[in-house]
Amino acid sequence: MELFFLTLLFMNSTTVTQDSFVNSPLRGLEAILLTDTGKRFNRDWIFRHVHYRFETGKSYAITGPNGSGKSTLLQAIAGSLHLSEGRLAYETANGDTDVIEAENFYRYISIAAPYLELIEEMTAKEFLLFHSRFKALNQSVSIEQILEEIGLHKAMDKQIRYFSSGMKQRIKLAQAIFSHVPVLLLDEPCTNLDKPGYDLYHTLIDKYCQGKLIVVSSNDPNEMDFCTEKISILDYK
Repeated sequence: MELFFLTLLFMNSTTVTQDSFVNSPLRGLEAILLTDTGKRFNRDWIFRHVHYRFETGKSYAITGPNGSGKSTLLQAIAGSLHLSEGRLAYETANGDTDVIEAENFYRYISIAAPYLELIEEMTAKEFLLFHSRFKALNQSVSIEQILEEIGLHKAMDKQIRYFSSGMKQRIKLAQAIFSHVPVLLLDEPCTNLDKPGYDLYHTLIDKYCQGKLIVVSSNDPNEMDFCTEKISILDYK
């Protein structure tokens, strides 16, 4: 039943083209601002008093041990959870933080994370096509080329349910990295990947993510070695 409704949505959704992105306010994103932000679950503060400016064109790593709140901070940056204190704002090129409303933050970001599920009844090709109906993909490459780039072109017509965990992670990275948006959020992006998978990850970042604002949440140095700025979640306890 779930697949039935997803299929209906897929068939009736409007395709978003690169031209519509170029002519939209998405191009004007300058920075993401956290002002004295904090998140609490019950009586426990996950982080507090975070003042930070994430600028377009730069790469950031959120570091810390397991369970320290890295993923929570990443989700806060995405606007996907309610902050207990402080303010999150998406700033445009003219310094305005009121133009982009919170309900539209999702339009500016793509994310790959272990806790985000794939639609496993779909094939790899169908899934990327389905995703492109909501967020346009990089128009310089076709879906077939994307699947070839990530080494899954021979499995493009196989249902994702039959993929290995590493193959599923490659699909997650593809839908995030190839989305035509200015912000890329990566939570433990090399989960389940082997050495060739790590190499692929770095190749995709180098080749397709120039000019994006990238935030990586990880405690693995190999996932964030390209990041120019490091943020320790432990500094905000």
